[in-house]
Amino acid sequence: MLNVSEVLGTEYPIIQGAMARIADAELAAAVSSGGGLGIIASGGETADWLRTQIDKARELTDKPFGVNLMLLAPNISELVDVICEKKVKVVTTGAGNPGKYMARLKGAGVKVIPVVASVALAVRMEREGADAVVAEGTEAGGHIGEITTMALTPQVADAVSIPVICAGGVADGRGAAAAFMLGAKGVQVATRFLSAKECNIAQAYKDAIIKAKDTSTTATGRSTGHPVRCLKNKLTRKVLKLEATGGTSEELDAICAGSLAAAVRDGDVDNGSVMSGQVAGLVKKEQPAAEIIRDLFTDAERIYNDRRAICTETI
Repeated sequence: MLNVSEVLGTEYPIIQGAMARIADAELAAAVSSGGGLGIIASGGETADWLRTQIDKARELTDKPFGVNLMLLAPNISELVDVICEKKVKVVTTGAGNPGKYMARLKGAGVKVIPVVASVALAVRMEREGADAVVAEGTEAGGHIGEITTMALTPQVADAVSIPVICAGGVADGRGAAAAFMLGAKGVQVATRFLSAKECNIAQAYKDAIIKAKDTSTTATGRSTGHPVRCLKNKLTRKVLKLEATGGTSEELDAICAGSLAAAVRDGDVDNGSVMSGQVAGLVKKEQPAAEIIRDLFTDAERIYNDRRAICTETI
């Protein structure tokens, strides 16, 4: 089995998680230049915006980068056209099954890596030609599944022969080392990159992540079957109260309309949707993306060597 670095053409086996309205060309290029695979998130954006961002990323780095497709986007076909036209190397997908677009993307030489939240979907993606899968646990930020990373990753690794990339709960070398022990061949990291200097979100959003504790996140939307993990604030309390009293999907959508932009662009961390994984409590400072990657894998290697030495001594 190929390792993830060979699949991606990167120095390190790490993908920057797609974060809608957040992961732009500047962040993606910084991650790619730092040895990982940067991802431009196309969710909620136009085809022209994506085309411009791809061009900008290529001006900023000569390393490979990718694009994330939210499969429920109304303009998904146009976005796929841009990706094929621009010869993007890698696509990650979320919110469904990319089977409808798989042949088109693969025919254009694009490696396709779906994000999955179950073994069944991982198996189906391998059968339909995926190059790897991202097994994302419920610890992750944004839209999530129900199974934890600890339980999901090894079961997916046992079920497929393509590389498995672990996501949800990875923010440092300890998380990466654990992911590899669970059978993953790489990691996807998102929340940690919210504190990257190249991440173009409001400073108040970054500060909220850096100040977060282990209990700072919650998941809204479970009543509708579309849970989203965010930092707790006035918005999440309002949404959870409405869910508890039987609020409809339409009422919940009305409350949340524009809330992500409010957090990302305006820095409204009280009434905005401050998407974050449970590992926010491990994010302590703002630093360059390349430094985040280097620190993560330096620590992972040290941890692995320390544990191997302990095992040798015990034997």
